[in-house]
Order: sequence, then structure tokens, then C-alpha cells
Amino acid sequence: MKKEKEKIVNVTSPVSGEDSDDKQSSSFPSVRFSSRNGSSKYDFVKVKVWLGDNADHYYVLSRFLLSRMLTVTKIPNHVAIKIALELKKLLIDNSLLDVSQSDLEANLFKLMERRGYGEEYINRYKMMTRFHHQRVPLVILVCGTACVGKSTIATLLAQRLNLPNVLQTDMVYELLRTSTDAPLASTPVWARDFSSSEELITEFCRECRVVRKGLAGDLKKAMKDGKPIIIEGIHLDPSIYLVDDENKSPSGVHSENKVINPASVTVDDSATIQEKNIHEGSSDENNGGSKILSSNEGVSTDQVDSVSNSMASMGLIESISEHKVCLVGASLRELETDKPAISKAKSGPKPIIVPIVLKMAEFDHKALLEEWITSRTFNDKCPDLDNEKLVANLKTIQDYLCSFTSQGLTVVNVSATTFPQTLDWLHGYLLQCIEQGIKENVTQVVAA
Repeated sequence: MKKEKEKIVNVTSPVSGEDSDDKQSSSFPSVRFSSRNGSSKYDFVKVKVWLGDNADHYYVLSRFLLSRMLTVTKIPNHVAIKIALELKKLLIDNSLLDVSQSDLEANLFKLMERRGYGEEYINRYKMMTRFHHQRVPLVILVCGTACVGKSTIATLLAQRLNLPNVLQTDMVYELLRTSTDAPLASTPVWARDFSSSEELITEFCRECRVVRKGLAGDLKKAMKDGKPIIIEGIHLDPSIYLVDDENKSPSGVHSENKVINPASVTVDDSATIQEKNIHEGSSDENNGGSKILSSNEGVSTDQVDSVSNSMASMGLIESISEHKVCLVGASLRELETDKPAISKAKSGPKPIIVPIVLKMAEFDHKALLEEWITSRTFNDKCPDLDNEKLVANLKTIQDYLCSFTSQGLTVVNVSATTFPQTLDWLHGYLLQCIEQGIKENVTQVVAA
């Protein structure tokens, strides 16, 4: 295909959707589609978007995928759907069935500006386009104890950022426990009786390292293929993921001490979060129809046994602070033998690893836990539990997870009354992490 001159159409007025089509093109029959399935007559016409300097290959424009891309920039979903339909209508009505990527984006940006989504949103769109083209590995870790909303937030973030893979450590734990000889108990670590908090943390970290081996296949695939993944669950020990094995330093995107209350911070210079009253009635037991993936790729009995043996030979000592130092050293040794899974690949872009710990106020958390503990499912699994002891165990684990803020870990306070604001802040924060990660990769390429 020969390269054509620019095809940028003057946009006279925004189109609100199928119902606003007062005039229909003579090339289409007068057919009305049900609004229930969100289809449009324009979906039956293919628009080819040509790529490359010589326009030697193309893809077919999908307004569904385009609208998903727009929601990543923080444009509301219903507005993104309308903009995507407006763009396709604009191109088809002007007989632009073959356009270049640059012409497509020029028309798209005009439509975005007419709806009030200007430079800030356009820059986010361009940044995410570069992110996908460069295939930068992205691993988002959502840590926290039971009933703080890990599954809910991970699923909603995946929808907002258009990320297809959400992996639960609970499923990996159960897979390892039932399918291998991994030294894992059926009773959760926080539902067992320990003589001291140090003993609890030691056992918790041991289990986290076993689960880390179970995640090796998914992490290697994410690093190799540049596919983003969100991992959520209680079995995520920050000491394993915060260390860069080449620089011997935290690998988090932001290294300053961070404890965030999203209800009282600004996501960016132009938007201040304000509180609203809502109710969050879900816990980690309810996934809200999320797409949950799990895999035993890269997991073997020998691997799990070797982790168990190495942990037994570590000589973990009894104070939490000393225990953390020992774990970081062990993490370095493990990462030295497993570089492709978490460190930057020699031949590819440096991965972006964003660990986040969700924390809830003690009163709210205790109320949710007590409601969950009384549920039949939990009682069948752990019938003889001291509720106060269980809450105390979870508090100990939460304090341990939150103790890594000085190493780049971000702790986010979750509240039932500010849940939408928390989600919105996390959306903006992750976009900032992706942007900084892309800049670091550009600097790395220039330096090389």
C-alpha cells in the first residue's frame, strides 16, 4: 500500500452514541440494534489501521479495545465507549477505511479534547502505547492480611489498567499443598497457635518462600514475554521482592517511606480526592467475577523440597528485625539463582515491580474479620479458634508487612467509606510507576 497523505477530519460535534444518529449513511440499511448488547451498525464495517513507515502491515480497528485503552488513561468507561464509537463513525462516514496509525491518533485526540480530556489524558494514552510497544514487564504485588480487599482491588485495578492476568497466591498455596510434597498445612498460618510473634513471622515467611517457588513459572513468563501480571494474596513477603539482585538495593519504583491515606492526598496536580460515603461489603473470599489465573509451571517437588531444606539451614533467629535481615540475605541468594524471574533481563527492558500493602484501620478490620470468622466456610475449616488470638496473629503479620516502607514499599490505608478514592489513587499511582519505569528504560538504552 502506498503511503497516503494525512487524513484528519474536522470534528464538528461529538456523537453521544447510536441514538444520536439523525442521518444514516446511504451505504447502510436502516436497522436499529438493541442497546442491550451495545452493538452499532458501524461495527460491521472494517477500518484498517496501517503501521510502519512503509505501511506494510495493518490491524483492524476495534472500538471495544480502543475504549479499554481509553479507560486506562482514567477516562470514565461510559465516556470511553462513546469516544470510540464517535471515532469509528467519523472515519466510516468520511470513507476513511484505510488510515495510518498517526492519522487515527490525530482524530482520536481531537475527539478527546472536544469532550474535555486534553493534554493530560493524551499524554497518558501515548505513554501506555509506548509501554505496550516496548513490552516492558510489569509485576504488581497486592499484599495484605485477610479481609482488607486484596482480591477486590486487584480485580478492579486489572479492569482499569486493561491487564488480563490476576494471580491469587491462595490458589498457588493450595496447588502446592495438594499436588506436591511441599511442607504446607491446610490450616492458615494466622489460624494456628504460636508461642511468640517471632515464631509466627518465621513460619509465615517460610510459607511465603515456598509459594514464591510456585510463582516462578508465571514470573519468568511475565519477564520473558513482557506481559503484565497482578499477584495478590497474603503469601507475599516483601523481603523477597524488594531486593534487586544486581544492585543489592530495593527495586521498588519509589524508594521513599510511604504510608498513604488516599482520602487526604492528591493523585496529581489537577485532581484532589474527596471523600464519599459508600459501603464495601466484599472480602477476599469474593472475587466479583474476576478472571483468576493460576499455574504450576516451573513448580516441582524437588524445587519445593530444596526451598524447605534451605530455609531449615538458614538459622532464623528470634527477633523480627534480625529475622528480616536474615530473610533479605536469603532473598539475595535465591535471586542470584533465579535471575530471569525478578531481575531485569539482559536483552530486554528493565521490569517494573510495584509492591503495595493494603492496610485497614483496626476497628474496621476487626469487624470484618469477626463477620468472616463466623461464616460457615471458615468455621468448617478452623472450628476451634480463639477470635482474639486470630485477630492478634493477623495484626502481627500486618505489622511485619508494613515494616518495609523504608525499603520502597507503599502502604495504602483502605477504608469502607473511601474505597472509590483508594481505587482511584492506586490507578493514578500505578500510571506514575509505569511512566517512571519507561523513562528509566529509555535512560538505560541511551546510556548503553
